Amino acid sequence: MTKFDTEYWMTIDGRSESAAQTLPVFNPATRSEFARVPDATRPQLDQAVAAARRAFNSWSVSTLETRRRALNAIADIVEANVEDLIALLTREQGKPRDGAEWEVRGSSVWCREIAKQSLPDEIVEDTPDRRVITRFSPLGVVGGIVPWNFPILIAIWKIAPALMAGNTIIIKPSPFTPLCTLKLGQLCAQALPPGVFSVVCGGDELGKWMTAHEGIDKIAFTGHTDTGKHVMRSAAGTLKRLTLELGGNDPAIVLPDVDPRKVAPQLFWGAFANNAQFCNATKRLYVHEDIYDEVLKELVAFSQSVVVGDGAAAPTQLGPIQNAPQYEKVSEYFDDCRRNGYRFAVGGQIDKNAKGWFVPVTLVDNPPEDSRIVTEEPFGPILPVLKWRDEADVIRRANDTRYGLGASVWGEDQAAVERIGAQLQAGTVWLNEIHQYSPHQAFGGHKESGIGCEDSLHGLMEYTNWHTITLNKKVGFGRGRVGRAA
Repeated sequence: MTKFDTEYWMTIDGRSESAAQTLPVFNPATRSEFARVPDATRPQLDQAVAAARRAFNSWSVSTLETRRRALNAIADIVEANVEDLIALLTREQGKPRDGAEWEVRGSSVWCREIAKQSLPDEIVEDTPDRRVITRFSPLGVVGGIVPWNFPILIAIWKIAPALMAGNTIIIKPSPFTPLCTLKLGQLCAQALPPGVFSVVCGGDELGKWMTAHEGIDKIAFTGHTDTGKHVMRSAAGTLKRLTLELGGNDPAIVLPDVDPRKVAPQLFWGAFANNAQFCNATKRLYVHEDIYDEVLKELVAFSQSVVVGDGAAAPTQLGPIQNAPQYEKVSEYFDDCRRNGYRFAVGGQIDKNAKGWFVPVTLVDNPPEDSRIVTEEPFGPILPVLKWRDEADVIRRANDTRYGLGASVWGEDQAAVERIGAQLQAGTVWLNEIHQYSPHQAFGGHKESGIGCEDSLHGLMEYTNWHTITLNKKVGFGRGRVGRAA
């Protein structure tokens, strides 16, 4: 239990707001409802947008120091409530304490580091004849749509750069995991001017209203690729600026010179961290045929040492699937593998009578390259392990996907690792490591994994308009002296 266990409110124009209709929130480890949250109406969204537009007039011309203080205040608020946020995050999302603590504490780190960033004017030309300056001006009102797998951290990935660039922002959390984000909005109302940061809560209709709203200038969306396409279509009516961080089918390529026992834990967590509910999870594991059997054996052994259960109970390392629709989706991949006779090296059988939405860690042994488990994104703890022999062929197979979010390469031969990594079509390629992120490192996808990027100065720039101002110093339009000639 936490001090946050009672009522949950939206934050609009600095005030806590309820709604006539509410939505249930479930604990995925028990499938039981434990809270209800407001389901915003269209007029409430309009109120949030109007407040954000009013606040933009002053916030957009505030000093960098004012914005830095605001982001550091958010970080202070997160840190002051860290234990309650961790407990609440585990309860609504399902992730064990280690993962919840990483996310909550990481949110404060991101705020403090983004607060150090700025986009000074670029002096393009400054001569006796002309001066040309490019400035980075705030866009206006940003709508941030946040997924259920990392509900606090991904919200901060949008809030921090939006505010630092001089915008105001309205956040919509996932209806599956709204609680921590709603509490963040309520807590931050003490530290920010009204309307600068609002949180509205609702289902798919609210998302549609936001993406089409004439008063919102940009949408920053994280979620499934197909949903991202709907966002793009909806935003087209007003030509909104977009940042879309979408799905992935990340390959990992393992060279024949690795030690299977040493590399297996890293490969495992690269695939199964957050119960594989991770856009950058390894979704396809390509292992050289010379060590394939050994690596698979070590992965099986390691998986059997991992504790799956309620994230609130030590020593749980992997929790449940977060929600019922995702649980059913993941179950379909298990069914498809069984129908097609693919071999499970470990796992493969879901206990439908389990108390929560639990799915066993599952390794599929060398399924066909065109199988659903290889070509699609399950977003759950089922991983195809595939053999490769020829370097050019495995690179082709790794790139043969509509996605391009992340990839990794593992091997002792650094030249080979770098050579292969340079040819992978992905926004982030990790070499002999995985899932290393930074507020100062650009993150985004290629192909259908997204548009634009988050984090770093590149990500900050996504929340601005380029504003080029030119001055001709030589031309004078003054009237000068007027009179008759002598």
